[in-house]
Amino acid sequence: MRNASFIATLALLLIGNAAGAAAPAGAERYPEKPMRFIVPFPPGALNDYLGRLLAAKFSENWGKQMVVDNRAGGSTIIGTEMAAKSPPDGYTLLLCSVALAVNQTLFPKLPYNTDRDLAFVSMVAATPYLLVVQPQMPVKTLQDLVALAKAKPGQLNYGSTGNGGTSNLMGEMLKTMAKIDIVHIPYKGLAPALTDMMGGQINIAFGGYSTVGELWKSGRLRAIAFTSAKRSPYTPDLPTIAESGYPGYEATPWWGLAVPAGTPKPIIAKINAEVRHIMKSPDVLEQMKSRAIEVWVSTPEELTAYYQKEVARWANVVKTSHIKAE
Repeated sequence: MRNASFIATLALLLIGNAAGAAAPAGAERYPEKPMRFIVPFPPGALNDYLGRLLAAKFSENWGKQMVVDNRAGGSTIIGTEMAAKSPPDGYTLLLCSVALAVNQTLFPKLPYNTDRDLAFVSMVAATPYLLVVQPQMPVKTLQDLVALAKAKPGQLNYGSTGNGGTSNLMGEMLKTMAKIDIVHIPYKGLAPALTDMMGGQINIAFGGYSTVGELWKSGRLRAIAFTSAKRSPYTPDLPTIAESGYPGYEATPWWGLAVPAGTPKPIIAKINAEVRHIMKSPDVLEQMKSRAIEVWVSTPEELTAYYQKEVARWANVVKTSHIKAE
């Protein structure tokens, strides 16, 4: 009986050791086949650009094709659900963004549970938005804009990319903190809003540097503040909303990587290391600089903590402003 017990115990130990040795070996071989990178946005614009840049670099560096799968719709919910329900084997990646945090409050019911169904890998990048106004307006600073809005309650407006969109949230946060009455005009995208703005129909807008930077430089729009907590290293002379009288104002669109929950940690670690390598390579840094995008890389734990902070931030804005999804 003792011999039988000893043999059984030894067999269990051997099986356990074999299983423990198999995990890192699998991670060393990963990836062994093509990968899918779900980008929950339509082709074109900055979201898709980042996804395709990362996919191309992964393919080049790892020698395995990473295919971009644009799954737009539902405020990124369609693509996110697809990623959340994919096999947790490291062959499906998701480009997540600030929308992932906003949707937690904006939509009363989601077809996935972020905490349960997704695992974060790394932050990738972020880009503060510019608060821009019509150049014909007697406004040079945020203080000027707030004073004008208070002198003309309900007469100024701001254009956004739609109800619940990033620029809508930014406008509502400013309204609440500055205690001003400006009217929200939703558009299907920022381009038509900016067109109307230059035509005189819209007074205020929020947009990324890659979209509004040239319009600002050419004088067709006037930038008066950044939405980030700190000044952008690319345009350090432009103040932030926070330092212009509204401390605590922070709204920075960001992008990160996530995988289905249950993906082995050694594989997550390998993807994380590659993201750091890609985003800090000289050619990528140059491309980011040309678009005024800041490289943000992180550990999985840091992105998880940041995401939770973002959920709380935007939940407050959504609830206070009574924003409803379209």
